Amino acid sequence: MKILVLNAGSSSVKYRLFDMSDRAVLVAGLIERIGEESPHHHYRLGRADPIDVKIAGHNHQQALQALFETLSACAMLNDPSELACIGHRVVHGGEYFREPALIDAQVIQHITEVIPLAPLHNPAHLLGIQEAIRQMENIPQVAVFDTAFHQTLPDYAYRYPLPAHLYTEHGVRRYGFHGTSHRYVAEQAAQCLGKPLSETNLITLHLGNGASVAAIKNGESIDTSMGMTPLEGLMMGSRCGDIDPAIHFYLSRALNLSNEAIEALLNKDSGCKGICGENDMRTIHRMAEAGDDHARLALAMYAYRIKKYIGAYFAVLGRVDALVFTGGIGENDAWLRQQCCADMALFGIAIDEQKNLNPTHPCGNIGRDDSRLAILVIATDEELEIAIQAMECLRNRNHSSR
Repeated sequence: MKILVLNAGSSSVKYRLFDMSDRAVLVAGLIERIGEESPHHHYRLGRADPIDVKIAGHNHQQALQALFETLSACAMLNDPSELACIGHRVVHGGEYFREPALIDAQVIQHITEVIPLAPLHNPAHLLGIQEAIRQMENIPQVAVFDTAFHQTLPDYAYRYPLPAHLYTEHGVRRYGFHGTSHRYVAEQAAQCLGKPLSETNLITLHLGNGASVAAIKNGESIDTSMGMTPLEGLMMGSRCGDIDPAIHFYLSRALNLSNEAIEALLNKDSGCKGICGENDMRTIHRMAEAGDDHARLALAMYAYRIKKYIGAYFAVLGRVDALVFTGGIGENDAWLRQQCCADMALFGIAIDEQKNLNPTHPCGNIGRDDSRLAILVIATDEELEIAIQAMECLRNRNHSSR
């Protein structure tokens, strides 16, 4: 069974073609600079050397046409009927979707209706979906939503203390993001612990340029740091995370900034970038090692805010089986993991410094023998999780139609 996973952005399409019999990646690629003068298609067949070609990609139609032509030319997809389905990443599903959905006119309508909640993402996802349907009209298409995993949050966790009509009429609530990643690593963590996911309590930390933490009780998300938008929560590469909301009004009055300027400042020029001028954690470490005090402050703030959420989610969960680090930073930054776990004996967290420097793959426990909970480093795979969920969606449809 072959499943193609598409992640369509406004000027790019990221994809993977899986053979789900053994979950092998047959092709992984990225088409970028769609609509610009020199769009490029970067792809790799299995573990072969990467290939980079210039294409005619002035719109998503041409980009996807180039993608399917490449798959055919490489004999990875000789006929469309070889595809079991196409799985699409969709950032926002609002309150409509708790599970992946087989795409039809109603699903497209719901994705369209929540565009105001994800104006930078959902329109691009829709372009990819509509073009994939046009070019592969007989192939089932499945939408997998970043927000779906967090739809199990209780109302007292997802509601904001604002007038009720803002929720009931305008959808102002906590939705949470990175749900595909949190779900994937939660499943992997339960397997690593040898427990059913339905009996496992976790704190999962997805740490990349965007970052979020989730409290998972008996396999379900009951709280998460990102809110109505991905701006809330942890300090990130260029996003501020939690701040006093009145800062918005102060900036407007004191600096005469427009809403658009403040939104750009908080999303693109804050976080680590705002403190030290850089948002790449590797660069920030090099700067700190060279004596840059701003970089040192950025690192200290980043780790400190993560620790606060860990403590809060211990209080929410009561019992924690494992702390899980994932994402580009979570998987690769030993210093940060050590800082997040330092002086946490109150919670039974004890990190093994040697294991932390070289965690085993794919699920490394870097906790000491006397740690009351596992401290896991797990490589996330959102594309594989999308493929798995798409396959389950198809099976459920086939089962219900019998």
